[in-house]
Amino acid sequence: MTDTHDHDGGLRADLPRLLRRRAVLSGALAAVAGPAAAQALSCVGFSNETAGPFPADGSQGRASFDVLSEAGVLREDLRPSFAGMTPVADGVPLTLELSLVSAGDCAPLPGRALYLWHCDAAGRYSLYEDEQANYLRGVGVSGDDGIVRFTTVFPGCYPGRWPHFHLEVFDSAQAITGGESSLTSQISLPYAECADVYEAHPAYVNGTRNLSRQSFERDMIFADNTPEQIEAQMLKLSGSPAQGYKGTIVIGLT
Repeated sequence: MTDTHDHDGGLRADLPRLLRRRAVLSGALAAVAGPAAAQALSCVGFSNETAGPFPADGSQGRASFDVLSEAGVLREDLRPSFAGMTPVADGVPLTLELSLVSAGDCAPLPGRALYLWHCDAAGRYSLYEDEQANYLRGVGVSGDDGIVRFTTVFPGCYPGRWPHFHLEVFDSAQAITGGESSLTSQISLPYAECADVYEAHPAYVNGTRNLSRQSFERDMIFADNTPEQIEAQMLKLSGSPAQGYKGTIVIGLT
């Protein structure tokens, strides 16, 4: 279910409600997960990558494309637009669990803010290539277990890039506006699931053709990483095009 927001208050108006809810949920989850969960995590540090040309975080001098200052950007469901926009992203459902940990000792990192954005099923980025939509962008705050959760759609594939997500991590939710990110990076998706989704769902226009022309080994972002970083930055998926997917990944911060 999508949260409703007062769009006149800005991001800071959302913070108290979001942080209260996260505190309650995190306490319950930590009691279930226990300390053993952290010990099972991979601790490879994520490599820093470019934010790309479509971050909408205000870094490119286009104030109208700064979603991080908008009320409603703190949310779990990224499929609807927000802050007065109405389009909803179509595609195969995908739930994400992004675990933020210390690369040194695998300890969960609570209270970190993660901004996630990605293209839609047709390979377009909201605001830039569809100025009437701002979907598939949002911020989550990690609980005591270090996990940020989102519901979104499986990203499409466009010419020149392997299918991927973009992310920025901030030290806190309060640091999002005007603060420097502690990590800017990208997450890749595995070939088999991409091929299945693009073949099965009509929203993925040209996805099959574009994927067939790409090579992960030659991707401009991932190709120069170490084998350990490449494995760490690949989303782990379970599910099917008919039922949707769940994706998990461990993001090590140095």
